[in-house]
Amino acid sequence: MSGRIRAEDVQYVRERAPIDDVVGDYVQLKNAGGGQKKGLCPFHDEKSPSFHVTPSKGYFHCFGCQVGGDVIAFLMKIDHLSFTETIERLADRMGYTLRYEESTGTPSGPVVNRSRLVAAHVEAAKFFQNLLNTSPDAAIGRELLTKRGFDRAACEAFGVGYAPNGWDGLTKHLRALDFSIDELEVAGLSKMGERGPIDKFRNRLMWPIKDISGDVVGFGARKLASDEEDQGPKYLNTSETPIYKKSRVLYGLDMAKKEISKKRQVVVVEGYTDVMACHLAGITTAVATCGTAFGADHIRIIRQILMDDDAFRGEVIFTFDGDAAGQKAAMKAFTEDQKFVTQTFVAVEPGGLDPCDLRQNKGDLALRDLIARRIPLFEFAIRTELKQHNLNTAEGRVNGLNATAPLVSKIKDKSLRPEYTRLLAGWLGIEVEIVSRAVSRGVSQAPSTNEFVEEDTSENAWRPDPLEPTLMLEREVLKVRVQLPALMTTWTSIEDGSFTHPAYNALAATINSLGATRSFTSEEIADPQMKALFTELSVEPIRAEGEITERYVASIVARLREVGVSRAIADLKSSLQRLNPVENGDEYNAAFAQLVALETERRVLHDLALGAL
Repeated sequence: MSGRIRAEDVQYVRERAPIDDVVGDYVQLKNAGGGQKKGLCPFHDEKSPSFHVTPSKGYFHCFGCQVGGDVIAFLMKIDHLSFTETIERLADRMGYTLRYEESTGTPSGPVVNRSRLVAAHVEAAKFFQNLLNTSPDAAIGRELLTKRGFDRAACEAFGVGYAPNGWDGLTKHLRALDFSIDELEVAGLSKMGERGPIDKFRNRLMWPIKDISGDVVGFGARKLASDEEDQGPKYLNTSETPIYKKSRVLYGLDMAKKEISKKRQVVVVEGYTDVMACHLAGITTAVATCGTAFGADHIRIIRQILMDDDAFRGEVIFTFDGDAAGQKAAMKAFTEDQKFVTQTFVAVEPGGLDPCDLRQNKGDLALRDLIARRIPLFEFAIRTELKQHNLNTAEGRVNGLNATAPLVSKIKDKSLRPEYTRLLAGWLGIEVEIVSRAVSRGVSQAPSTNEFVEEDTSENAWRPDPLEPTLMLEREVLKVRVQLPALMTTWTSIEDGSFTHPAYNALAATINSLGATRSFTSEEIADPQMKALFTELSVEPIRAEGEITERYVASIVARLREVGVSRAIADLKSSLQRLNPVENGDEYNAAFAQLVALETERRVLHDLALGAL
């Protein structure tokens, strides 16, 4: 489409595109109160959700990485779209027809945008599906699918199709629909041959690959000809394109995401037919990678949908073939496990059958039973390693211990390490104390693998964690002072040192310097860090339930002061323990009198803190 999108159409889309629905395609959101929704940020790794969406204002903001904006900014950043592509996608989603201003310039080259690439894939998928059902050449493909347990209804549900054996059947079909050669080449649907453009996929079963929002962005293709007739790989996937990044796509996720969120479970299988088999057997949380190993980007996507954090845990279940390659894949998954907070499991069929073969040979119940009999990934990884050693000999047991103790030491949940230490001792037939010492050596020697708490050397290193429990009260008091200064009548009663984090203490000092009781804006703050923190606290929801009253404000200030007095009491008690009441009588008596006074003040503040309850 030539020309610019009309400004009034851009404004219409901006105002009416539901940001929580759009963001919800990428991030599992839950109500956070006060008209807010929150989830795990899709733009950086985090253990606790700090990504907030305010539907009433059409705005999102992450208090972890400081990224924010409207629905247009969100889509542009997460899918690397241009402004025009973003407006077109949102308009398509809303069913709104955009109007374009006539372009007076001469095009400098072919215009290829995301909407056109997706549209080409949608038409290609329809083309392939129709041929699977009607083409005589697709008979071998239909027979293969039937043997794998997939009838016509199953194939239609997953959009399975057939790419013809000719040179340019799809290319001609899409050219007739007004798609340019440049668009088809960029989309990865066509390529240039010796005599012109030809189809990328020929004589193959085709699975449309969709992104998390449901747009067709690529294809997975299984060859049907013999190796002599077709020397290409058994499975051929779309190459990387502007809309298809294999490390960021999981096959079946568009169908599974709601069930994953609801059941707090995801089952990771290895192929397209495995996903189909699982869903048809009732395991509707199954997904698969697309021609690449399961990696960090896939983990990030799954964590966002699972709401994988310290408070909301689910489970990730990997299914692997029982052969050596499957065991190798499982061990790689173990190394990636540290990036999950949730529990990870492995389900391996003893006979080496993959999920599709298992369903075909033994039925739906057997496949569901395989998933139900999952074992923790830790256990699988340790036992897999132990199989490499002859535990009937002393040397084999020692070697097995040396190989597996580091695995136990890598378990990020410290509370699980003692249990696995005891289990490992039993599997090895070695005293628990010996195994425990070996695990302890591994813990002390291993570098930190927790990427979520690595030292922050960025320009945002000074920022306090918004979700740090020990600082939550300090943050709430500051938010009320910033947002509702008229209600903060007790601000001047807060003692020096009540704010323990340097940034919070500095902001309190800044507020006092500008006027302890008056209202002011961020423009009056000169320091850029304090200006940023002031702005951040200005938009973050206050955590009170119901109406925020002066009584509530007085109670949290009293609680903050009570915490400060409690720290002073603890320090004073420590000093008293070091004083001899006989040798230092006056000093001891003075400190004891001060302690009595502080205890009295603490009780008063405690009663005030309960005032809003």
